[in-house]
Amino acid sequence: MNAKSAISKEIFAPHDERMLGAVQVKRRTKKKIPFLATGGQGEYLTYICLSVTNKKPAQASITKVKQFEGSTSFVRRTQWMLEQLRQVNGIDPNRDSPEFDLLFENAFDQWVASTASEKCTFFQVLHHTCQRYLTDKKPEFINCQSKIMGGNSILHSAADSVTSAVQKASQALNERGERLGRAEEKTEELKNSAQQFAETAHKVRFWWYKA
Repeated sequence: MNAKSAISKEIFAPHDERMLGAVQVKRRTKKKIPFLATGGQGEYLTYICLSVTNKKPAQASITKVKQFEGSTSFVRRTQWMLEQLRQVNGIDPNRDSPEFDLLFENAFDQWVASTASEKCTFFQVLHHTCQRYLTDKKPEFINCQSKIMGGNSILHSAADSVTSAVQKASQALNERGERLGRAEEKTEELKNSAQQFAETAHKVRFWWYKA
């Protein structure tokens, strides 16, 4: 089981939530640690996860999840409701870049994704989720490539694939219906021919006996 599947099962499933996407990140700038802070837990991996509740009305949220060095489990950290997201900054709209910023009502984080591709996939899911679950205040997406906002989006590609599959299935059913219709017509023709042959044979036999 990969890390994202494990996070979905361990962090979100027990709370009746469904994880929609996740991206592994590191901070672009080091976070200032208070002088008196002690007892750090060492190195860790960070994931930014997007999830939605299964209960209606569905509520989407963004959660910071960590996995500390030497541990196989994951820890839920900060969580924001999707309504608190104010801006998504893709940093550079002209090239594939792993850097991005997230601006919330009360927080601002600068991240670097593990790969530009992983960031792009997460952004596509995030944009689609905002359009679906937010009605009033939608976050601003700036400095993002056009494929993130639509066009060649994986979500559109998936939708196109589903539509194509449905069309092919419908066409197959129509062709099958046509074949069945032709078979029924052929059967009816054979039935009529057999009936006519029987009637003719009966008449011939009658006249033969009469003669």
